[in-house]
Amino acid sequence: MAADPAPKPPVAPQKAHTSVWHGEKVEDPWFWLREKANPDVVAYLNAENAYTEAMTADLKPFSEALYKEMLGRIKQTDLSVPVRRGAFYYYARTEEGKQYPIQCRRKAGKGGVYDEKAAEEVLLDQNELAKGLKFLGLGGMAVSDDDCTLLFSTDVTGFRQFKLFTKDLASGKVTGPLAERVTSFTWAADSRHLFFVTEDGVTKRSNQLWRLDLDGGKPELVYEEKDELYRIGVERTKDRKYLLVDSQSTDTWETRYLSASKPTGAFKVLLAREKGHKYDVEHREGTFYIRTNKGARNFRLVTAPVATPDPKHWKTFIPHRADVLLEGIEPFRDFLVVAEKHEGLDRFRIQDLKTGAWKDVAFPERVYAAFPGGTPEYTATAFRFAYQSMVTPPSVYDCDMATGKQTLLKETEVLGGYDKSQYATERLWATARDGVKVPLSVVYRKGTKLDGTAPLFLYAYGSYGFGMPAAFSIPRLSLLDRGMVYAIAHIRGGNEMGEPWHDDGMLMKKMNTFTDFIDSAEFLVKEKWTSKDRLVIEGGSAGGLLMGAVTNMRPDLFKAVHSAVPFVDVMNTMLDASLPLTVGEYLEWGNPNEKVAFDYMRTYSPYDNLAKKAYPAILVTTSFNDSQVMYWEPAKYVAKLRTLKTDANPLLLKIKMDPAGHGGASGRYDALKDKAFETAWMLKQVGITK
Repeated sequence: MAADPAPKPPVAPQKAHTSVWHGEKVEDPWFWLREKANPDVVAYLNAENAYTEAMTADLKPFSEALYKEMLGRIKQTDLSVPVRRGAFYYYARTEEGKQYPIQCRRKAGKGGVYDEKAAEEVLLDQNELAKGLKFLGLGGMAVSDDDCTLLFSTDVTGFRQFKLFTKDLASGKVTGPLAERVTSFTWAADSRHLFFVTEDGVTKRSNQLWRLDLDGGKPELVYEEKDELYRIGVERTKDRKYLLVDSQSTDTWETRYLSASKPTGAFKVLLAREKGHKYDVEHREGTFYIRTNKGARNFRLVTAPVATPDPKHWKTFIPHRADVLLEGIEPFRDFLVVAEKHEGLDRFRIQDLKTGAWKDVAFPERVYAAFPGGTPEYTATAFRFAYQSMVTPPSVYDCDMATGKQTLLKETEVLGGYDKSQYATERLWATARDGVKVPLSVVYRKGTKLDGTAPLFLYAYGSYGFGMPAAFSIPRLSLLDRGMVYAIAHIRGGNEMGEPWHDDGMLMKKMNTFTDFIDSAEFLVKEKWTSKDRLVIEGGSAGGLLMGAVTNMRPDLFKAVHSAVPFVDVMNTMLDASLPLTVGEYLEWGNPNEKVAFDYMRTYSPYDNLAKKAYPAILVTTSFNDSQVMYWEPAKYVAKLRTLKTDANPLLLKIKMDPAGHGGASGRYDALKDKAFETAWMLKQVGITK
């Protein structure tokens, strides 16, 4: 009998489409794939899914085994560490078999301690909200100052279109939607007025601030941000005294403020926007604490009286340091906590505001990630933080701000006998072609041969000044236990080495992001951590742009690529001002309407630089309803690459046609199944199939 013929990849029809870019006619025969409502587009995407299904049919047993293995390490019925806000302790819990968390609270006991015997009050059961839905995203939730009303927002499409609701916590009655396309919200102090921000219906830019009186009022437009480079958000200060509206572009920030006890008043501009000036604000005891980059690339902290916050009245509180990024502050009544980044590592310092003495929060490992853990109470004497490393599961600590003593409240339990002593994590430094040292975070199982024969999974992002934490991952253990090394390249474009690290990986220096990644990969090969035919790489969103760029530049260097929700059609997207990822992004990528920027961006745009040559094995994943990177970018990329690649390596597109978002599926089990499939595919490319 003849063997079944191999499945044939779908061929996207080519339709004439001409764009004129700076006087040049550019043909794009796959442009029509943008027509979301066109049945032919849906048919093509379904055909790609069917092809991927057929090409990975042999992976099913391995994928299912990995899913069970990953799930078997997760404590499915679990409880977050309760956190106090006023008269209540708030927490989330999960139940085995349920996709979503349940948000709860309990009344504080005598002396304000947590009383686990107090009656549980369910604020929001996301599983109930998700009944009959294929997707549910929770945008946020906030309880009124009088503890009686819950404000929350949900998205049921994956397109990040959040509707705003209230819930009476005594009766359970839900009212709304009060508004649609809501991106941030907060209460005023009277528990009657609320403020929320909505986004533009076309560009998804957060541009309008509204006030609503729940006592029979209608939403009233308070402020509209007209400049398309800026997005706005609304929040409260730590001490709950002020409402803040932040207008931010990539390089310039501005804050408006209003007393939370006078919600019908007018917002005032704290410091008028000034090109290149980034600042944000906190309040404590009649003083504004202003984190500013004025004359301080990595930020400094100044204070000023509320009545006169202009630079003439600034007092330096923390001076600028060229080698330390001041990331943020958390002011308490008696203490100030400062979050910083130094040589790619997070750190906290605490000042006793009565004595002026500083304490450093010490961490036990050389490579780790630490984040403020949310300490809502302004009068708190303990600062909560989250700590983890690539071998230490996520942990929650309270640090006594007076003594510095740390108390471990919870370490995420990893089932199945996980022993962190069996794994090792290291910080390496690769030298980029211009001599700059690039940090890498590496983790592997002890006993793995480091002689060039081990497979290695290299991940990176490198955009928007977002640093990648050296964090723990339960699913990653399935790679490590099969002898695979895992590394994160902290390339330029993030903020691991301070604000200049972002500056050197954006605009007309964006190419550094891609060459840093290539140089990091070559370093790992040269130092015998792996070999070219054992090296697999992954990146998502702007990290998907990275994947597209480096595989165009050095397809010989990588065995396999997972490109998730990838921003690959850079020129078409950045020349279309109606898309969400465009005008506000000019300050990150460049404005291609300007010829110099256009020419530079075109040198790396993945879609525009695909060529007739051999490529590594490539898996591209996306969602039909992704609002950040439209589905057609990866679809067009795959369709075009199919006509050019000269190799026999797999090229697969897996697209979620059901509601799902930029982050994929919303349910935890669904998301884990996707992770298991992607892991199985990557492992297979280096010969590991069980």
